[in-house]
Amino acid sequence: MVAAIVELADPQRAASMATYFQARPGGYGGDDEFLGVRVPQLRGIAKRFRGIDREQVRVLLASRFHEVRLAGLFCARDGFERAARTGSGAGECDGWVSDYLAAVAMGSVNNWDLVDSSADPILGEWTWRNGDCDVLVDYARRDKLWERRIGIIGTFAWIKHDDARALLAVAPLVIDDPRPLIQKAFGWMLREMGKRVDPGLLVSYLDDHAAQMGRTALGYAVEHLDADRRAHYRSLR
Repeated sequence: MVAAIVELADPQRAASMATYFQARPGGYGGDDEFLGVRVPQLRGIAKRFRGIDREQVRVLLASRFHEVRLAGLFCARDGFERAARTGSGAGECDGWVSDYLAAVAMGSVNNWDLVDSSADPILGEWTWRNGDCDVLVDYARRDKLWERRIGIIGTFAWIKHDDARALLAVAPLVIDDPRPLIQKAFGWMLREMGKRVDPGLLVSYLDDHAAQMGRTALGYAVEHLDADRRAHYRSLR
């Protein structure tokens, strides 16, 4: 599978991706390495190799190349979802989550596209199925950028099940984080809570907390509200 990805490498695009994902000293992408392979291509390769075992996926997740890790996350998601869908046992689902958490711990899930493609459908869905969002709360409490974003984005799985409890549990831990990638994630989840769960929940939350929120998070959160309400909440900042 790695060879199939490397075969599609595009050095010019890789340089552009490194700039886009801030893979530079002081950038949030750090010293990550890119091959220049497009996401649709990676999805196609992951589909072609569907069903590879967890050991093979762990190898992908340990790669130094960003796109190989992303393809590994696509495979991990597919493996988790198939285990959950076929009822092959809670242990198999737990195994995929364990591998995912190990990848997070070793720094392999280290950019927003990697987080956003995995935190919700793997970790978030697992926590919702278990009826316990403590793992998401724990990640949201951490200082590291990507771990905190995992805690936030993981609540999307609950929101998709019409359940806002996880987001509301995470919210007090992230509301005052000024980092743009946290602000955007938090505002996005608030917006989705209003869109998918209950608009009244969003309005109630904003009535109580809009003045405390960063402008970026607030801007995302109010996107689907009417113009008068958007102007009102923005005036509180």
